[in-house]
Amino acid sequence: MNDEQLLRYSRHILLDEIGIEGQQKLLAARVLVIGAGGLGSPAALYLASAGVGHLTIVDDDDVDLTNLQRQIAHTTARIGQPKALSAQEAIGAINPDVRVTALIERVDEARLAELAAASDVVLDCTDNFRTRHAVNRACVAARVPLVSGAVIRFDGQVSVFDPRSADAPCYSCLFPQDQAFEDVACSTMGVFAPLVGVVGATQAAEALKIVMGIGTSLAGRLLMLDGLRMEWTSIGVGRAAGCPVCSL
Repeated sequence: MNDEQLLRYSRHILLDEIGIEGQQKLLAARVLVIGAGGLGSPAALYLASAGVGHLTIVDDDDVDLTNLQRQIAHTTARIGQPKALSAQEAIGAINPDVRVTALIERVDEARLAELAAASDVVLDCTDNFRTRHAVNRACVAARVPLVSGAVIRFDGQVSVFDPRSADAPCYSCLFPQDQAFEDVACSTMGVFAPLVGVVGATQAAEALKIVMGIGTSLAGRLLMLDGLRMEWTSIGVGRAAGCPVCSL
């Protein structure tokens, strides 16, 4: 690290659990963020401010006025701009040293497999089960940790699925991919703005811990937030026998 980096990341370096070694791991890390909306915005900004060396942001949507209530990486001036590019601009304003690859595309299975295999950790910041399961399959195949988050109305949840561990569950163990789920859109149900910040920041924290190898991750636990009562609940999650994704 150069002198400017030592100053920029000094509050991290002061932490015994991180220090210079941990910060260097962040600077060398490659993190994939799927979705640059309510969850992806705070997650990507915190990953960038913390010094993750290479961020890949994937989103095929454009910034809309209704997004600005909660998607803090975007601005009124960037309405109509692709979200991936808007997030790239926001990241550059915070930490120009971070290399950002902005992908304006709806990634298919083959593309997800390629992107996951090139990453140290993946953050699922999407809002539909089909994409979440596709991301999960790619991470299991590539043996790359997945940090998954979701928020609707006043409720949030976050967990880590780490296929590097032989007994850790995958997303499909918790939410079977052959089970019928009804995707609920923010446009019809609404979402309390600060909760996406809380959950997205938690996703970033878990990803940073995984990269640096510190603390205990949420692997094997589902953390749920009731935003109206501001109460967290943690439940254990085990690997499902015969899971078609991770037990193969």
